[in-house]
Amino acid sequence: MLVSTPIGEKLDPRIKRTRALLHKSFLELLNEQSFKSITVQSITDRAEINRATFYAHFPDKFALLKDSIHQEFRQELEKRVLSACDYSDENLLALIATVCKFINQSNKHCTSIDSQFKVIIEAEVKQQVQELLEFWLQQTGSKIKPGIASTAASWSIYGVALRWSQDNKSAPNPSPDQFANQLKALIITILGVPEPAK
Repeated sequence: MLVSTPIGEKLDPRIKRTRALLHKSFLELLNEQSFKSITVQSITDRAEINRATFYAHFPDKFALLKDSIHQEFRQELEKRVLSACDYSDENLLALIATVCKFINQSNKHCTSIDSQFKVIIEAEVKQQVQELLEFWLQQTGSKIKPGIASTAASWSIYGVALRWSQDNKSAPNPSPDQFANQLKALIITILGVPEPAK
């Protein structure tokens, strides 16, 4: 049975410790081998817990990966207080730079990036970026429906951040902050954010 916690409800400290141990063991294994070669047994062996405990928290390693990515990216957003603020050009720049840094770090995090791993990272990051942008647009307004604008912008941000990370392997690229600045006008256009009153 998957343990789920309603929003706002605190997790039992034992559940938090177990999940933290599973995440830690999983991330250590990702640094040593490909996602495809990691098994639930290898995760539980490393965490020194039994398989039944693993399955009480996650149905499989894909759910653990998704949750790990979700937690890590959420922490990056919260470090910059983006999830608790409103739309501004500065916050948009910080969001783009955060996505660039996260993708770059994720690519370095694993010895070999499996296609399954890439798909889950992409889906999780795009979803959180889309939700944050939609929240901002609902406060600010947009010439386009917030759901459509935020979806288009999240896909664009992820796609160009991925390209920036791939290009960074072959030649030095602008820093994430410089790159975000180059991309800002395009994303503002996609979002349809009204011009500030003069």
